Amino acid sequence: MYRSQFSFFVPAIILGMVVNGSVPTNGQTAGHVTYLRCGSLIDGKSEQARKNVVIAVEGEKIKEVGGAEAGSDVIDLSRETCMPGLIDTHTHVLLQGDITAADYDAQLLKESPEYRTIVATTNLWRALAFGFTTIRDLETEGAGYADVDLKRAINNGVIPGPRMQVATRALDVTGAYPLLGYAPNVPVPHGVQIVDGAEEGRKAVREQISYGADWIKVYSDRSYRVKEDSQTAVTAGNVSGQSGTSTGAANATPVLDDIPTFTMDELRAIVDEAHREKHKVASHAMALNGVHNSVEAGVDTIEHGNYIADEDLKTMAAKGIYYVPTIYVGEYVAQGRAAEGAPVWVTMLKIHEDTFHRAMQAGVKIAFGTDAGGFDWRMNPAKEFASMVKYGMTPVQAIRAATATASELLGMQDKVGTVEAGKLADIVAVPGDPLADINTMEKVDFVMKGGRVFRRQ
Repeated sequence: MYRSQFSFFVPAIILGMVVNGSVPTNGQTAGHVTYLRCGSLIDGKSEQARKNVVIAVEGEKIKEVGGAEAGSDVIDLSRETCMPGLIDTHTHVLLQGDITAADYDAQLLKESPEYRTIVATTNLWRALAFGFTTIRDLETEGAGYADVDLKRAINNGVIPGPRMQVATRALDVTGAYPLLGYAPNVPVPHGVQIVDGAEEGRKAVREQISYGADWIKVYSDRSYRVKEDSQTAVTAGNVSGQSGTSTGAANATPVLDDIPTFTMDELRAIVDEAHREKHKVASHAMALNGVHNSVEAGVDTIEHGNYIADEDLKTMAAKGIYYVPTIYVGEYVAQGRAAEGAPVWVTMLKIHEDTFHRAMQAGVKIAFGTDAGGFDWRMNPAKEFASMVKYGMTPVQAIRAATATASELLGMQDKVGTVEAGKLADIVAVPGDPLADINTMEKVDFVMKGGRVFRRQ
């Protein structure tokens, strides 16, 4: 979650399916083939869209791409652009927005985990209707292991929703994560599992994995500010180090400073234990020290990364550490948090844009993630596409970040992320051409997951 330190809409088509028990079974019957007639296809691999493509779907998988229609079950998407099911690698389905501390505190203090889980089922329906057929949910924000049960309910066909990988409770240290600011004699819940010391970290990793965590998440920094001397021009010819300051006054980059949470011993122990048990680690790291420590400890993904030093970008590229920038949520919360007394959140937007440019130049793998839940789930997470393009990606690069690259981050590239024979039939469509207008990504009107149609205009 993009944390500060200080009437649900259900798509009618999905609600009708759930209430009436009438979810279509296109492609579910063995031997039955459904044909999707696509006006254009962005397959997740090519730079250009392919025109007039037929996709044959048998059971839950893609049988053929580019053949001719050979049956009566044809779905006409000839005026649509088809593409792989979208993947959001950073969500919080058990959170409903938290611009201010009060927004967050009210959910943990006034809503039971059971109620929050019920609301989360609605968020999962929304995610699917928006075209996200796979998500990585990066912690429950005080709702325990509810994400594991949500994932199980989807897999068992109890509720509709995206494929899920989950991180359960996440980890942070004493005094670093909300709820904060209450009297010492007032016990309050926390949005994370509190661990102090390397051995507590290892034990928490083991516990979370035993209860169903697919990922381990750590909060590696807090308390952000612009480093006072960071905009001073450096001597020509100097190279950037951890400070990230570029050569020459014209290229000086403000440095976002922070307070690291875990010690290096603690962070290394957590990462080592997770990797020993064949699990990956996602690190909430927004600024100088949190990112650097996370990279040094060997995490698998950097979440948010508003500021990343040049040397750390080089290490990320060399080690294959993914960058999940979650741009839109920062834009969404900035003014509200500034009004609450933290104007740095507005300054962070420009720093983030600069970091995104440098990450692209450094060859860092950038995956699509929105931090949905940090903003209201009634808002379409696909707004992130426009933010990524505004920050320097081409439309096809942004779409690939949410398909092929995201599937690689999740280790699911053999199943999803591209439209090709043998992969799961996760296919969505939009009216028009998203390569000409990236905002078209917010207009998904056809959703197929595993050969089953969940939304159709």
